[in-house]
Amino acid sequence: MGRTVAQNKKARHDYVIEDTVEAGIVLTGTEIKSIRAGHVNLQDAYARIERGEAWLVGAHVAPWTGADRNNHEPKRDRKLLLHRTQIDQLAGRAKAKGLTLVPLVLYFNDRGRAKVQLGLARGKKAYDRRRDIAERDARRDMDRELADVTRGR
Repeated sequence: MGRTVAQNKKARHDYVIEDTVEAGIVLTGTEIKSIRAGHVNLQDAYARIERGEAWLVGAHVAPWTGADRNNHEPKRDRKLLLHRTQIDQLAGRAKAKGLTLVPLVLYFNDRGRAKVQLGLARGKKAYDRRRDIAERDARRDMDRELADVTRGR
């Protein structure tokens, strides 16, 4: 993975990620300039498969300030570039198991192409979230105690 532009941190909090896949994005000129500047938000975004094509829905790419009236629509649906077999597999798994496609990271690869990492995700229940928080706190306390012991306190 290259230079990360945006992360959907809430996705890992709200979902259990079962699998990930990398996809390209079809963008206009003003969109790519705005993304390179870091003006993108993936928080409420998701991906859907419609008529054999994958679409990124709800991602907000801020309008480019240097553009005139030909600027892009900030919340428009953007086509994702995947192989046919990947689209068919994702559609089948999402329908069969009740999973959803969530964008995790938007980044530029080594060749400078904008890519999005999609996660095949299952929603967490409230007790799963509480358990994750308890495990994280316990791990933090253990690390803190271990650090105190190694420093000789």
